[in-house]
Amino acid sequence: MQRQQWLLALIIGLVIAAIVILIKLPLQLGLDLRGGAQLTIQVKPTAEVTTIRPEDLTAVKTVIENRVNALGVSEPLVQTVGGDKVLVQLPGVTDPEQAERVLGGTAQLEFRQQKQGTEGQFTAEYTIQRQMELELEQLRKNQSDPNNQKRIAELQESLKKSNEAILNLFDPIGLTGKNLKNAVPSPTQGTNWDVALRFDSDGGNKFAELTKNLAGTGRSLGIFLDNSLISAPVVGPEFAATGITGGSAVITGNFTAETANDLAVQLRGGSLPFPVEVAENRTVGATLGQDSIRRSIYAGVSGLALVLVFMAIYYRLPGFIADISLIIYALLCLACFALVGVTMTLPGIAGFILSIGMAVDANVLIFERTREELKAGKSLYRAVESGFYRAFSSILDGNVTTLIACAVLFWLGSGLVKGFALTLGIGILVSMFTAITCSRTFLLLTVLNLPGLRQKPELFSPNFKG
Repeated sequence: MQRQQWLLALIIGLVIAAIVILIKLPLQLGLDLRGGAQLTIQVKPTAEVTTIRPEDLTAVKTVIENRVNALGVSEPLVQTVGGDKVLVQLPGVTDPEQAERVLGGTAQLEFRQQKQGTEGQFTAEYTIQRQMELELEQLRKNQSDPNNQKRIAELQESLKKSNEAILNLFDPIGLTGKNLKNAVPSPTQGTNWDVALRFDSDGGNKFAELTKNLAGTGRSLGIFLDNSLISAPVVGPEFAATGITGGSAVITGNFTAETANDLAVQLRGGSLPFPVEVAENRTVGATLGQDSIRRSIYAGVSGLALVLVFMAIYYRLPGFIADISLIIYALLCLACFALVGVTMTLPGIAGFILSIGMAVDANVLIFERTREELKAGKSLYRAVESGFYRAFSSILDGNVTTLIACAVLFWLGSGLVKGFALTLGIGILVSMFTAITCSRTFLLLTVLNLPGLRQKPELFSPNFKG
């Protein structure tokens, strides 16, 4: 009895927390519900490089993602299409021409030499910039808050000025992305990683001269992508005589496999000689989004209402208790969507509605097992306990297999398919909690606190004849 009371307190606490979360963190809407801009960016080969490799397209995608982040768009979608295109969806963007100006053009990678006498100023500027970037990253996780949106705009303007200030502390030497042939992550001893660079002959000579000038001075070698600093390594004094020769170099540091790969992708993206242009710029109107939201709400509410009515009529008291659990399920599920930062799209809503069916299925299995136990002559309390126990393995098997399908869809899919898989997967996990914990707790407390029900098993099984 005491255990059930503790579980009831936990459930009430979760419901209150879910309501607070939904008030404070409204759900993010995708392009199909909110409207916005959709751009298709074409990557074109040149006379020198006639084939675009998959890794080249991935690098271009990374550069475009960085540019999209500079726009401050909430929940953008950037994905490769075919072998030479990148699709960009920008929910809520009202000026697609501005997005086109920012996203078009070839990325500019440049290696620069830090000016003498700027060591203190660079350290201060770079420290402040890193702090602003970390704060911006945290705020972007909750862009629905108006106060956060205002702060994001302020930070973006401050970062722009900071980038300009840092850029002015470095002198160009003519070493650009055109001279970089490749950049790859390279494992070292232990768990550390480096980033290995390889230049063409002209770039190798310029890089040797650059590193010779900086070796042992404490000044940094600035690597800029689209005029934004992405790395600032320091050259050791052992290279003061000749610089780093041979056309190859290694950037060392406390890199993990992920951060080393991120930097390598940025460097490769900035070294691409491919011209990039916006092939299509399409606007999705807000009217379509509002109509989709209205229809989706009608479908979801109607489906949920029909399920609630069916459960109450067919399963009597357990069905009514299951209805309460389903309402709690919907609240907890939507709160999880808000916390995780799920962008709701039409396929995402479909996944949520489908998970409601999975939640109902779990209750149906439990109640059917309870009926069987009652018909076998067990007491009401024992029948309820045995019904949950016997149904658990079937519920677990069904949900695990569906979760595996969701994982495959999320891993191999992209865009809207991922949204469907994510909402369905979260819904299944929450449904297991509400079916096994909420329904069970409510049902057992009802049986224990209302002794008269024990003489009325027909409330649990309409066709039961004792």
